[in-house]
Amino acid sequence: MTATDLPAKPYPTASSDASINDPSACDSQLDDSFAAIDWQAPWLCHLNQLGYISKAITKLSSLRDDSAQTDRIENTPDIIAKVLNTALQQQADDLLQSLPQTKPALNNQAQTLQFVSQNALPEGEAYESFIGTTGNIPTRDNLHDLFNGSIWLTFPKTKALLNYYHMLEIEQQGIGASRGRVRDTITVFDENGAILVTAEPSIGEALIDFDWQASLVAPRDKWDKPQALNSDSQAAVYIFGHALLEKLLQPRKALCAHSIVINVTQDFFALSLSERISHLDKRVADYMEALLSQPDVTPRKLSPLPILGVPHYWAENANSSFYEDSQVFRSGRRRQK
Repeated sequence: MTATDLPAKPYPTASSDASINDPSACDSQLDDSFAAIDWQAPWLCHLNQLGYISKAITKLSSLRDDSAQTDRIENTPDIIAKVLNTALQQQADDLLQSLPQTKPALNNQAQTLQFVSQNALPEGEAYESFIGTTGNIPTRDNLHDLFNGSIWLTFPKTKALLNYYHMLEIEQQGIGASRGRVRDTITVFDENGAILVTAEPSIGEALIDFDWQASLVAPRDKWDKPQALNSDSQAAVYIFGHALLEKLLQPRKALCAHSIVINVTQDFFALSLSERISHLDKRVADYMEALLSQPDVTPRKLSPLPILGVPHYWAENANSSFYEDSQVFRSGRRRQK
């Protein structure tokens, strides 16, 4: 079976707040979908505390096959929140740092982050406002929230920055049928974003220009391998969108990320993976703050990137003919010279 043969999977629209505030979506159990996670997938390699989380989830998923354990697991509330809180504390201990905090908006103080039950979210209160005022991240026992929590662990400054701008917009615009340009941009990146980091500016420029040959094909030998980092590499992609990580459980050639380009010096690629991610978290937070401050910001400021076209993400893209599919690798809009 090839990537193009795999079935599509429906997902809620990025503009909908309904699923976040729906208590009926809070079943406290790990269903069979967790067993489908390929923890060795190249797009997961950058996640902080991946080793602990993968072992914990694999163990909890395998216990479902033991009838003596099934009832105990299914009646244990907030499994994912507990796993993520342990990972959060282990990460702080490993780094000899305090737990991450929110970026205070309006008259709020910075709050220490922790994962809590979805039931902790008061009826009628906006999800983002609740996080900003309490530091509590409502978490359901599903794949979507597992990946969301993993991104909070990996890019805490950027996630806090996005939540900050959500709060500012909610304060000004309220909650309505439409989120508005700023919140739409945040949501698209938060759910479906990817970060192209490169020491060769022409690669990023080509991506923005929909020039797939110059960004993904011709410089293939300059792209880093997620499972074998190379200090001589000049380009890599790290996924930010938690919904995109969920979609990649069923990889399809047509899956497209919404990306930003972060230019770095060659020294970046000599860093360890954890050092790279820490550096990127600061850079991406700064980039998104500048982007969201623009008066004309829209999701169109994000560059489409067919995610399975990232070199070394998918075996089939080793053949240059993979990129000849014009339904996926489209000509798109071009920057005016």
